[in-house]
Amino acid sequence: MKVAIVKYNAGNIYSVVHALKRLGVDPILTDSPEELLSADKVLFPGQGEARNTMTYLREHGLDQLIRDLRQPVLGICIGQQLMCRHSEEGDVDCLGIFDADVKRFTPTCHEEKVPHMGWNTLTDLKGPLFKGCKENDFVYFVHSFYVPTNPCTIATTDYILPYSAALHKDNFYATQFHPEKSGSVGEQILQNFLDITL
Repeated sequence: MKVAIVKYNAGNIYSVVHALKRLGVDPILTDSPEELLSADKVLFPGQGEARNTMTYLREHGLDQLIRDLRQPVLGICIGQQLMCRHSEEGDVDCLGIFDADVKRFTPTCHEEKVPHMGWNTLTDLKGPLFKGCKENDFVYFVHSFYVPTNPCTIATTDYILPYSAALHKDNFYATQFHPEKSGSVGEQILQNFLDITL
């Protein structure tokens, strides 16, 4: 199986590379249209700032390329946010794959810290990405912005308010949390993604 990771100006990509290697997959890290279009699976992970990242994607033609992918695609963290319509982070239009806007967390009391960082639970799990996972399984988050729940939501987490922990539409999947940092639950989710057939 040929697995490609989108190479762009975002951090934390190598932890995804190592997580896939633990599952017996040796992914390629590439921004080559030919490599990405011909891969069996594509991952779009990373940490970064939405406006700067969208500018980079547009300048390198990766924005349209990602929209054109027809194999299973998994966005992670900012990957999920950039697959939405618009982000409040930098007030920028994003890829528009998911019909949802990314919002900034607004704390309602002193205890609610932003960014949301650490372990939290998944509920309302739907679809093949969560095969073998249980309600209230814990996964690892680091983010200041969130995607509200919407018709594409396939998992929910509650921090300040309920929001989309994962999304799915057609061949596109996305998680706000980091499966590569989420222990055995995260490994199961990554393996489930590798097992998805269209």
